[in-house]
Amino acid sequence: MKALLHFAASSRLRSRLATIVEPQIVVADEHDEESFAREIETADVLLHVLRPVTAAMIAGAPRLKLIQKIGVGVNTIDCEAAERACIAVANMPGTNTPAVAEHTLALMLSTLRRIAAFDSVVRNGSGWHLAPDSMEALGEIHGASVGLVGYGAVARYLVPILEALGANVRFWNRTPRPQASATQTTLDQLLATSDIVSLHIPLTPDTTHFLDRRSLEQMKRSAIVINTARGQLIDQAALEEFLRAGRLAGAGLDVFEDEPIPAGHLELLASCPTVVMTPHIAWLTPATLERSLSVIQENCRRLRDGEPLLHQIAPKRKTDI
Repeated sequence: MKALLHFAASSRLRSRLATIVEPQIVVADEHDEESFAREIETADVLLHVLRPVTAAMIAGAPRLKLIQKIGVGVNTIDCEAAERACIAVANMPGTNTPAVAEHTLALMLSTLRRIAAFDSVVRNGSGWHLAPDSMEALGEIHGASVGLVGYGAVARYLVPILEALGANVRFWNRTPRPQASATQTTLDQLLATSDIVSLHIPLTPDTTHFLDRRSLEQMKRSAIVINTARGQLIDQAALEEFLRAGRLAGAGLDVFEDEPIPAGHLELLASCPTVVMTPHIAWLTPATLERSLSVIQENCRRLRDGEPLLHQIAPKRKTDI
């Protein structure tokens, strides 16, 4: 069985993939269109990371039986086209939870303490000549009210960590979570009272621009926004406006409305010292990839043996191998 990993794999990862006998995993860089088109023609499984899987890609993959998302969100896959072609779609919830939770915490701390801005001024030699206001406009997680939007695996992982740091943690979720270790509240209450608002919901048509201008207006001027989920959850133009006007204290962003950020679209965020940005890498650690490889191998075995797949999203799949 041949699995095609559509990803800019490191030399370490390529060496690790070479040790796997079943499935045979080949790599096509996300920017190498020619290599991808060649390899997908004979692939049984597509290992999808971030580059959108389109109907055209699916049409060029006559042997494809499974699109295996490395991660959770399948908004970057044309699931309807996959279902029409009787190709299964599966994800792997939980494999990236520790990494994303730790990165979320890192963005909270980096934004509150303006790590990126202070690192820059120290590097250019002016770190000990700062305006007093810039040095005192910092925050702590201890004593802060942290509002988690959504209560999935990452949010649940974060609750005891944040509480251990002295935060008051509350969450909003579409459905009641009576067994939750944190306090559930209304969205309006969460937005109005939180010092830190962190997004942990999937991207769907209903959640696009979940944090829009109206939602941002409800937040405290001293609050910060953290997003390690999906960029389209936030109206980025509105967020930029609020940050530059001082109507929000800061933002820690690993995801953006358009990725990679188009040339000329970064200036507003990049010029704001209260923003910390990373390029959608919250999930990316060797440990995450190792956990992902275990799911890949198991689902490929199940596909070969005609068994139900782990975490299947699309209901139909090919069984002829």
